[in-house]
Amino acid sequence: MMTPHRSETLPVGQESDLLAIRQLVKARAVELGLNSFGRTKLVTVASELGRNTLIHGGGGTMVLETVVNNDRRGLRLTFEDEGPGIIDLKQAMTDGFTTKGGLGLGLSGSKRLVNEFQIASRVGKGTRVMVTFWA
Repeated sequence: MMTPHRSETLPVGQESDLLAIRQLVKARAVELGLNSFGRTKLVTVASELGRNTLIHGGGGTMVLETVVNNDRRGLRLTFEDEGPGIIDLKQAMTDGFTTKGGLGLGLSGSKRLVNEFQIASRVGKGTRVMVTFWA
């Protein structure tokens, strides 16, 4: 059973919040003992999902939790917004799909960089993405 041990919530409402998110995620990843490659992957995911929350969701929050599952320790990031939602999740998870002219690797690329990835979205209600990275 996964147990959260520490939880911190940050706003995702402006560009400067993305820097604060990256800094906090990096600091917690260092505390967890992740190597440089693991830290880079996790900070990249936080940056991508934070940007999606800001640009596509109109802002929201990120909750960072230190989690333990038996002998495993990890970090769980949950990004949530109350934006327009995603009409077609399957399409949104396809490499190369973009609605704002980017590379289209945000969601699908993030999924590849973490151990666990969950997304839920309701049109007109918002989107929630939760990722877990195990040390």
